[in-house]
Amino acid sequence: MLIDAESYQRILGDELRKLRRKRGWTRKELNQHLQSEISLQTLATYELGTRHCSVVRLVELCVAMDELPQDLLAKVHRRVFVDEPGRVRVDLRLVIKDDQEELLPLRRWADDRLKRSGDNGSAEVHLDFSALERMAELCGIPTVDLIGRLRRLNPS
Repeated sequence: MLIDAESYQRILGDELRKLRRKRGWTRKELNQHLQSEISLQTLATYELGTRHCSVVRLVELCVAMDELPQDLLAKVHRRVFVDEPGRVRVDLRLVIKDDQEELLPLRRWADDRLKRSGDNGSAEVHLDFSALERMAELCGIPTVDLIGRLRRLNPS
């Protein structure tokens, strides 16, 4: 199983933000509960998923918000790896090789995504329903049709 690091980081940040908001804290209030000093900008970039968080820092954030790190990571894992209704796992390499005329916009997107991720990027992505709807619109086909075609391209 390949890991889409960009998606994983974004979802981890989203879960950290949800956890903080659940406590009713601002970033400044969270910062006051931390053992070490972290700038508010750094906290924001963790929550946006644009900055990598070390394991020790992640544990520190979890402890401050009274959350077990393994519970937080389990939430992230479920969101990243479990196929949920409306989510489709897609191997970009298989999309690029497909020759269905209607999927040309999707092939272009997949090719661009692979080129941008370089050698270290994952060829596998998970598309949620809103992304699938938009891509179906670009391809000029119904969303349910696109989902079926993608599932046929990427047998699990």
